[in-house]
Amino acid sequence: MKPGSGVIVRVNRQFAVPAERVFDAWVDPQWAGKFLFATPKGEMLRCEIDARVGGSFLIVERRAGVSIEHFGIYLEVARPRRLSFLLRVPAYSPVSSRVSVGLLRMEGGCEVVVAHEAVEESLANRTEEGWKSILEGLDAVLTAMPPQLPVA
Repeated sequence: MKPGSGVIVRVNRQFAVPAERVFDAWVDPQWAGKFLFATPKGEMLRCEIDARVGGSFLIVERRAGVSIEHFGIYLEVARPRRLSFLLRVPAYSPVSSRVSVGLLRMEGGCEVVVAHEAVEESLANRTEEGWKSILEGLDAVLTAMPPQLPVA
């Protein structure tokens, strides 16, 4: 696949909490490890996050006895409006793709819009279902999080 080719997968979900709270869940390893690239039957092994432009993350989950690594480099970190990063998951593709997470303030909460660019067409449905599952897991995490995380 050529760089920049593929399709864009978009997924969105509304949350009844402020955008700041949602943003913080994405960048705090304690909470992100509970939903970001986590699957119901997987075991989270590692979640390291350095949420700054040029910073990186590594999230590793064991699925059916295989460790799946998710590598990312942050391109934009603008609390509480936007995150974007390059993502590489070697188990599924040797190619990096760009993911943008927009947080839109709404009455009574916010909406999260995930746009995953350059997804191989054969993986588009699987990618969409994966992001839907991640946002569902995020909803559960937001319920469990303390009212306010300490500021780092």
